[in-house]
Amino acid sequence: METIRAGVAGAGSMGRNHARVYSLIPGAKLCGVYDADFARAQAVAEEFGTVPVASLEELAQLAEAVSVAVPTIAHRDVGCRLMELGSHILMEKPIAPSVEDARALVDTAKKQAKILQVGHIERFNPVLRQLEQRLTHPTFIEAHRLSPFPNRSIDIGVVLDLMIHDLEIILHLVRSPIESIDAVGVPVLMPSEDIANARIRFANGCVANVTASRISPEKMRKIRVFQSDCYLSLDYQEQAGQIHWKEGMSIQRAEVEVEKDEPLKLELAAFIASVAHGHDPAVTGQQGAAALELALEITRIIHAQR
Repeated sequence: METIRAGVAGAGSMGRNHARVYSLIPGAKLCGVYDADFARAQAVAEEFGTVPVASLEELAQLAEAVSVAVPTIAHRDVGCRLMELGSHILMEKPIAPSVEDARALVDTAKKQAKILQVGHIERFNPVLRQLEQRLTHPTFIEAHRLSPFPNRSIDIGVVLDLMIHDLEIILHLVRSPIESIDAVGVPVLMPSEDIANARIRFANGCVANVTASRISPEKMRKIRVFQSDCYLSLDYQEQAGQIHWKEGMSIQRAEVEVEKDEPLKLELAAFIASVAHGHDPAVTGQQGAAALELALEITRIIHAQR
């Protein structure tokens, strides 16, 4: 595979991680880092052996593949501009703050013939392969995503910050229209919700119960998926899990073998491969927009109860 020139727009904690991985993975060469705060771009660039740049135009000249890790409110402007300048982009989740902005990004990618991958990183967690390989007709899904307060992404609520990861995976697994949504959320430290729960019913009968919190004393990222012949219990954080199935009148259990790896490394390697070979990304702009639309509807339901 040819070496792809990679760059990063946004040098916060997430952007720094993207720069770190680009500097390590085969097939990519980190060529530049941009941030509205040039000193921050300079610090990240120096740490990972590349150059800071003062504009998106300069970044696009250096990099054909760019991770966009700026605040969500700027996703549309930065993403569309980079694609118009000729770069393929990986947009950190959520794809945008509104469905309108998400559609603008998708339309620009199509018009400019550029790859738009959305950074739903759990799609690249090795445990997800176990779900994809073993599930054919999920009937009930339960997901928990808890973390201490992150001191980042404070411009959005916990649904758009954390729950959206599980929403995108659930849409990917169930692939059926949504019939109804019940949701509740509570603001604690921020004006938007810091704890939320949603119960989603699909047309094919599947029900998903999803909980997210960013004020928990512990970190948890778990999902359980049930179907008639088995259920899987998987831990994204530990990259481990168990499968349970019926055998006669008893329930059998076995550990799920997971080949552990860093999801961000797998995500960026997939993006680089898409750019190199010109194929669709694993998480398309349309899929990112669908997850956003569901997350925004859950957020609307929560806010309507106040």
